[in-house]
Amino acid sequence: MSNKIKIGISIGDTNGIGLEVILKTLAHNSIFEYCTPIVYGHTKVASYHRKALGLGDFAFNVINDTNSANPKKANLINCWEEDVKIELGVSNETGGKYALLSLEKATDALLKGEIDALVTAPINKHNIQSDTFKFPGHTEYLQERSSSSDVLMFMISEDIRVGVVTGHIPVKEISQSITKEKIVKKLLLMNESLKKDFWKEKPKIAVLGLNPHAGDNGLLGKEEEEIIIPAIQEAFDKGVICFGPYPADGFFGKGTHKQFDAVLAMYHDQGLIPFKTIAFGTGVNYSAGLKIVRTSPDHGTGYDIAGKNLADPSSFIEAVFAAIHIVKNRREQEELLRSQLKGGGKITETQFDIKDDAS
Repeated sequence: MSNKIKIGISIGDTNGIGLEVILKTLAHNSIFEYCTPIVYGHTKVASYHRKALGLGDFAFNVINDTNSANPKKANLINCWEEDVKIELGVSNETGGKYALLSLEKATDALLKGEIDALVTAPINKHNIQSDTFKFPGHTEYLQERSSSSDVLMFMISEDIRVGVVTGHIPVKEISQSITKEKIVKKLLLMNESLKKDFWKEKPKIAVLGLNPHAGDNGLLGKEEEEIIIPAIQEAFDKGVICFGPYPADGFFGKGTHKQFDAVLAMYHDQGLIPFKTIAFGTGVNYSAGLKIVRTSPDHGTGYDIAGKNLADPSSFIEAVFAAIHIVKNRREQEELLRSQLKGGGKITETQFDIKDDAS
């Protein structure tokens, strides 16, 4: 049996570009040198997209369970039996229904340890809503399914890493949602993820302000003085090397982010607009703080280009490799701890924290 990392893949909206970027990624045989991919979907849906892309020589290895996965091929598990009507570029109930079925089956496998990580193709946050999915997105769904106390939306690339305090909420609710306790929690999550998942021994984190010019000494808002600065100080006292708050408007334009291992933004667009400007096409959305490993590309369903063979798989490829690297880093940390314990070595407080989070 192969000991290669098993990467589960959910197909996302059946009418979007999810399967296109999946197929283009798996069409590169070099991917099998690093992982065993297992797609959760259906052969007929995959075949429809394959024909639309003209990938005539591509074929999935259809399996019933992960133990049967071929480490040298693209594997697929059928998650339903009925035929599905594909309407490329259309947002409808069907696209959401089967996106959820794929996600549920892949998450089940992840929680059972049948796969080592999950890479999710894009969903439509509106049409996937149902009695069993009442979440703003993947991140919140996986947080509940994995019984994780908190999670950080962490956008990562080779050049920049950005996390957010508040995620998918209306802009008018941002200010009232930001608390000192929440900022401290996110900083602790980010700090631990940088150590455990990215092997940054002493990560340095920048914190952005909420208001223009970071409040301008209270002239443009009190959140910096009353909430953000006390949160930074508390996190610093707990061992997080963090600084700020920095005015968000000039922070990225001046390249100040390059001086830090990661940046904590106060809300979704404050962090994701500069991130996607700098790293779009190669960026990855990582759900840090979960007991499981989940990544996704930094784009959406792409209805406007679905079925036109225009979707760029670069971000999805990066998401697969990010998942592989994070799983490897966690395994190596656990192995280091085990060998130190066997040898009677001294374990630091940080290492105990890492072991506990990874268990």
